[in-house]
Amino acid sequence: MKRIVAGTALACTCAVVFQVFQLSLTGSFSMAADAPAKPMVVHNVFFSLTDGTPEKRQALVAACKKYLADHPGTVYFSAGVLSESLNRPVNDRDFDVGLHIVFKTMADHNAYQDHPRHQKFIDENKANWKKVRVFDSEVTSG
Repeated sequence: MKRIVAGTALACTCAVVFQVFQLSLTGSFSMAADAPAKPMVVHNVFFSLTDGTPEKRQALVAACKKYLADHPGTVYFSAGVLSESLNRPVNDRDFDVGLHIVFKTMADHNAYQDHPRHQKFIDENKANWKKVRVFDSEVTSG
């Protein structure tokens, strides 16, 4: 149950972050009332590392930024380490680094999965992965 709550909260958080991001770029946020919203794809990945030292965590964040940012169709990208200050009973703390990407379409997500930079990221970093959890969801605004 704890993981379901955490996953649902994360998906909602990403949707809100996207709305804030769009608002900061355009000064407004709206969707046509008569057009059905096409879902975006939220791709959240949580890495538990074999060596979870601060240096190795930061190295993975840097690799995420190097290889996984700026793919076509990316609406939002961020990567960072587990927040030490957020330690409530509902927080799932079984990870070292979180990656969060919102893609405009499923096709953009699928192209990202096969992209050579994504594959290079995996090849160069997987040796230090103890566990990788991927949470993908389709979201619409409003």
